[in-house]
Parts: sequence; structure tokens; C-alpha cells
Amino acid sequence: MRKTFISNWRASFLTGLAVALPALVTLAAVTWIFGTISSFTDTLLFFLPKLLPPEEVFENGHAGPMLWYWSLLALALAVLLITGIGLLARYYIGKRLIEWLDAGMMHIPVLNKFYGAIKQVNDAFSGDKSSFKTVVLVEFPREGVYSVGFLTSDDNDEASRKTGEKLVSVFIPTTPNPTSGFLILVPVAKVTKLDMSVADGVKYIVSLGAITPELPPGAKPGQN
Repeated sequence: MRKTFISNWRASFLTGLAVALPALVTLAAVTWIFGTISSFTDTLLFFLPKLLPPEEVFENGHAGPMLWYWSLLALALAVLLITGIGLLARYYIGKRLIEWLDAGMMHIPVLNKFYGAIKQVNDAFSGDKSSFKTVVLVEFPREGVYSVGFLTSDDNDEASRKTGEKLVSVFIPTTPNPTSGFLILVPVAKVTKLDMSVADGVKYIVSLGAITPELPPGAKPGQN
């Protein structure tokens, strides 16, 4: 009797956990992301403590994180500002301002190294065709195990000359954060080009392989 009760409870608990876990993990992830972003966007409301009593602004009544509705307002304000910057960047004056900003940042010692690296990664994932050319499949991290990567360059003259075979540059992103990864040089004969677009390749990696691009019409799984 006791064994039957424990077995039923365990089965019910595991079933309930399987049902509730995706929602709990999603809620925890959203809460963490909101908290992380709000730690930056809250600075947009720097003037708020001067207009209102501290207990109406901060969670602990005097300093630190703001109350959730002020953080939500700051996040909405950040979205509007970013949208405005994007709208401005579509026109000549905006493009010129961005060029001046880039030039200024690139002339600041030390800071230019970080800014240049971040900008290159951002350009690569925002659809710059000169950054990620093709989605490819390579054997990595060992023979017999395949990883999805992006062909970034086929101009490796020195490395190709030293090794005696044509090498191409392939970036292997980590998942679910594709902004970090490994740059490997692979013999062109060992690189398999895929039909998926760069955007589909990024979605595939970020989703941990859950979002699989559809095959082109007429193609079959395993067909080259």
C-alpha cells in the first residue's frame, strides 16, 4: 500500500515537473534578462530621484535597483531611443553621424580595440554579406563529429602556402550564445557547404538545433 502510494506520488510529481518546468525556466530566463537589461536602462531615468522621494523610486527605499514599473518605463524608453537611432541611420545625416562616431571611437587608444572587435561581430550577425558568406559543415572538434559554422574567408595565402593545401577560414559559434566561438582553418576539400541561409544558420545555432531550416524543394535528407 505504502509502495503504491509512493509510486503514484512520484509519477504524478515527475509528470507535473515535466509540464511546469518549461514555463518555470522561461519565466526565470525572462526575469533574469529583464533584470540584466534594466541595470543598464535604468540610467535613462537618472533624473527621477530628483523629482520623486527615494521610497517611490527604489526597491529598498533609498538607492539601488528601481521599482519594476520604473524599470519597465526605462526599457520602453530605451526601445524608443534605439528605434529613433535606427530611423535616423537610414538617412544621409544619420549615416554621416555614425561614420563620425566610428572614426572618433577608433582613434581612442585601448577603447578602439574593444569597439572594433564588437562592431565586427555585430556587423557579422546583422547580415553583412562580407562577414559570413556561407553556412558550412565541418568535422569539429574531432573527426566524425560535425559542427555548423560560417565561412568567413577563403583568402589564407600564407597558411595555405605553409601547409601545401588550400585553407578557408570557418567560424564555429558556441550555442546558445553565437557571439563567441572558434576560428579554424580547414582544407577546402573538407568543407561541406549547406543550402541554408546565414540567417537560418544563426537561428539554428541559437535555438540549440530546435529550429531546423526547411529543405529546398526537391531535396532529400542526406542528398548532397
